[in-house]
Amino acid sequence: MNVLVLGAGNILLSDEGIGVRVVEALQDRYSIPDAVEVLDGGTCGMGLLDVLAGRDHLIIVDAVNTGRPPGTLVRLADDEIPAAFRTKSSPHQLGLQDVLALLHLLDKAPRRLTVIGVQPSSLDLSLELSPLVAGKLDEMLAMLVAELTAIGLAPVPAPVPAVAAELAPAS
Repeated sequence: MNVLVLGAGNILLSDEGIGVRVVEALQDRYSIPDAVEVLDGGTCGMGLLDVLAGRDHLIIVDAVNTGRPPGTLVRLADDEIPAAFRTKSSPHQLGLQDVLALLHLLDKAPRRLTVIGVQPSSLDLSLELSPLVAGKLDEMLAMLVAELTAIGLAPVPAPVPAVAAELAPAS
């Protein structure tokens, strides 16, 4: 199986960077199976064409404008996804939608497509996530781990570094 986890978004626009932050947390906290590639896709758009082509499963983690209250988590799969990208919440979404459409035309689209997202609260110029969306990061990470586990590619929690274990209070 050939799976790509793509963290999309612009970390300069507050909640727009949530996808990148979630994939960073995945890489920091878990050992990832070899069949899974994890990529900070940023706002690459058409630059991702070759990277996405021919994947068995593409999992996109991103801020998604669903019109729901800020902080609402969503999981969309396959045919549910085009509707979510009709309303842009950020400049990169049009590029990603275009890439996916072109891959379909070239008959190289990923066989399965899943989006794990959150309705942004702020798209202000800031390197920090809004408190509301920052509070959803662990839930989004859990959704991503569950998605990978469901397809038989469960990440394994990384061992606690020895220094952290030594600093932990004794029980």
